[in-house]
This record gives sequence, C-alpha cells and structure tokens, in this order.
Amino acid sequence: MVRIRLRRTGQRHQPSYRIVAADIESPRDGRFLEILGNYNPLTDPFTFEVKEDRIYHWMKNGAQPSDSVVQLMKSTGVMDRYARFLAGEPVEKLLEEAKAYFANRKAA
Repeated sequence: MVRIRLRRTGQRHQPSYRIVAADIESPRDGRFLEILGNYNPLTDPFTFEVKEDRIYHWMKNGAQPSDSVVQLMKSTGVMDRYARFLAGEPVEKLLEEAKAYFANRKAA
C-alpha cells in the first residue's frame, strides 16, 4: 500500500519536509516512490508547495495520505479541490485555481 507522507530534511533544529509517495512499510526517511512537494513550517506563513496533479493521481490510485498531510492539505484547500476532482471537474481548472491560491498566499 502507498502512503503520502512527510519525509524530514534539513539540519538539526531547522526541519523542513518533503511530501512523498512511499510504501507504507518504508521508514520515515527511507525509500520513496516520488517527491510530490515540500513543506517548511519555519517560515511565516508556512511554505507548502505540491504537485496537485500528481497528488490527485496517487490518491485516485489508492494512496492514503497520513494524518499530518491531510491536515496540511485541508488548510490549503487541496482536499476540497480533490473532492471536486472526484465529482468530475476538469483538472486544468482546479490546477489554475490552486496556482492562483498559492500565488496570492506568497504575496501576502
């Protein structure tokens, strides 16, 4: 089974994370299948960048996001857009909306 989860990177006391698709049995910082984005909790506001089309692909094929990734995706609207993707909205429209959201977030 595949899980979408955080993989820690960065120095001691300066954590940053990669969002990866990994086998559920792999260790936290072990092997992974694909890098889907990154997350930095130390910036204000936190930095969260993902390849939404690849997240949709993995979740559509059965990948389960971890609790922490679900919480991050809910706070940035990715889960809402994924629900709309499953309801039949075109991916291109959702990706444009996500691009606009993250551009506005960086400007603020």
